[in-house]
Formats: sequence, structure tokens, C-alpha cells
Amino acid sequence: MRPRNTRKSAGFGEVHCAVAGRLLMALALASAIGESASSQDTTWRPPAKRGDALRVLVVTGGHDYDASFDSVFEGHDDLDARVDPHPNAFRGDFRKRTDVLVLYDSIRSLEPERRQHLRAFVEAGKGVVILHHAICDSVDWPWWYEEVAGGRWLFEPAGGLPATTFRHDEEIEVRPAGAHPITRGVPAFRIWDETYKGLWISPRVKPLLQTDHPRSDRPLAWVSPYEKSRVVYIQLGHGRSAHLHPEYRRLVRNAILWSAGKLQ
Repeated sequence: MRPRNTRKSAGFGEVHCAVAGRLLMALALASAIGESASSQDTTWRPPAKRGDALRVLVVTGGHDYDASFDSVFEGHDDLDARVDPHPNAFRGDFRKRTDVLVLYDSIRSLEPERRQHLRAFVEAGKGVVILHHAICDSVDWPWWYEEVAGGRWLFEPAGGLPATTFRHDEEIEVRPAGAHPITRGVPAFRIWDETYKGLWISPRVKPLLQTDHPRSDRPLAWVSPYEKSRVVYIQLGHGRSAHLHPEYRRLVRNAILWSAGKLQ
């Protein structure tokens, strides 16, 4: 038996066979790559959307989030979702190319021009779904948080209320607060998520979800009092455990459909 640390000198025949072997391997690899690329072209092409699919603009920016959030909009041929993060969001009039606006951003203040474009969209009767930390948006714009969102994150005490608090990784017991198309078929459930406590919440909102968690406000989702368009806020949705939760995914989808007038 040859010692492991001894190299054998190769003869001409062995070298020839080795070169030929490497050449065949290279050709096989090139062929495999070509087949793989062709297969990926088919596998990874986005699924076709229906001709009447809702055009959903998802706005992000100002807050980190898990990539699992994107999966909430996947698997539905009636939702054509696209992401447009800040600072591009609201850079122009987007009414003609968008049916529903989904906010998952955290921008405390918008420039006057972007405010104008956002207000024009909402006043046109388009749907709006506000998710989780987007309640921190436009906290210096009373029209937005009082009339449209129906709630506001308090970064500091205001109006006799203390600053809003949050806590990660809490098990929250959630239950519907009365009947509504958005919560139709949604049972009481438990979810690991982030709690918010001490939001300013308009007394005119219609609660959709509620909890008795001591570190959370009682309402977890609501319909805003705004009359020109359908606006929904869902406080849940911080991370992967929420994004992949079937009831959360159903709630977001139902909210989008309802805000567009597709769910009665």
C-alpha cells in the first residue's frame, strides 16, 4: 500500500485520460448550467396576474423589516403588488396606476409636494391599508392622523397622554371585535408579535380586533372614520412569526379587498 503522502508520477496515458476527463466534466457542467438557467427562467418568472387584479402600491422606508413581509402579498393572482420605498414614494400623482395603498413605512413628516399627492389619492376614494409601524407616519399632520389613520404614535407626551411604548416578542391573544367583512371567517387566535401601548386613537374609529394584553392597547385593528375612502389600520405585523401567521395574512388580504370595495 502506497503511503498517503507519496505522489505517483503520471504517465502519458494517465495524463491524456485526466485531461480528457476534465474536458468532459467541463462540457457537462456547461450543459447543466444552460439547462439550469433555462429551468430558472421558467421557475422564477412571476405568476401571471388576472386582468382585473388590484394594483397595490406597498410603501416602505424609515424602518427595518424582515423579508418575510413580502410573502404576505404572494400567491394571489388578483393582487398585483409592487414596492416603492421612500424617498420615491408619493413623488408624483399615482392615482391612475394604483387601486390600494398599503403603508408599511415609518416617516414622521412628508414634504408638502408628497403630502399633496397622498391627499389627492385618499380624497379620490382609493383604498388605504396601514400596517403596524406605519402608525408613526405624518405625526405632524393632523388631517392625516385625526381623519384618515384614526390614530397616532406619540413620540413624546401630548394632550395629557404619556408617550407610546412598545415591547417585542409578546404572545398576544387576539379576537374579533364584532362582525365585519375584514374579520369574516377569522377566529380568535394567538400570535407572537410586538405590542403597542398608549397610541392616540380616535373615539370615532370602528374596532375590528381587540386584546386584553396588559402591555397593549385594547384595539388592535380598526376602520378609520374617514368617509371619502375606505381606510383600515392593523397594528399587528412586526416580524416573521406574524408575517407567516395564516390569520394575519388573511386579515391583510381581506383589508386590501375591502378597502378596494371588493369585499362586502
